[in-house]
Amino acid sequence: MVSEIDKTDRRILQVLQRDAAISMDALAEAVHLSRNACWRRVKQMEASGVITARVALVSPRAVGLPLTAFVLIRAGTHDKSWLDTFAKAVRRMPEIQSAHRLSGELDYILRIRLASMEDYDRVYQNLIARVPLSDISASFVMDDIKDTTALPL
Repeated sequence: MVSEIDKTDRRILQVLQRDAAISMDALAEAVHLSRNACWRRVKQMEASGVITARVALVSPRAVGLPLTAFVLIRAGTHDKSWLDTFAKAVRRMPEIQSAHRLSGELDYILRIRLASMEDYDRVYQNLIARVPLSDISASFVMDDIKDTTALPL
């Protein structure tokens, strides 16, 4: 799929990653295309799955979720049934923003957005009640040095 994206598409994506609400006229001007040509390229990238969504990024602090935790997990087992149960539990917990299966010594890492340490304890208790875990530890973000959703195009 990477070969299908040319320099113009990449410029469009760079602009949209900064401001998905930009008007089509302003986007076309920014990437030096006609409005119709720009619109066709955006629609093609949406249809092909290059653009997966256009969203509003919300300030976590503004909505009372100032705490980020990275939770490291070792699974007690590695069978399909456990993984299905774990995946279902993670998907049902809105506080968990991302979950990734890892290579190496640890099995999974979760990124969780929370209101407080008490909130973390509630999420922790909820998770361990839903799925058995061998080991779980959390680290809490003290300062966001860089936090972006933009891909390096």
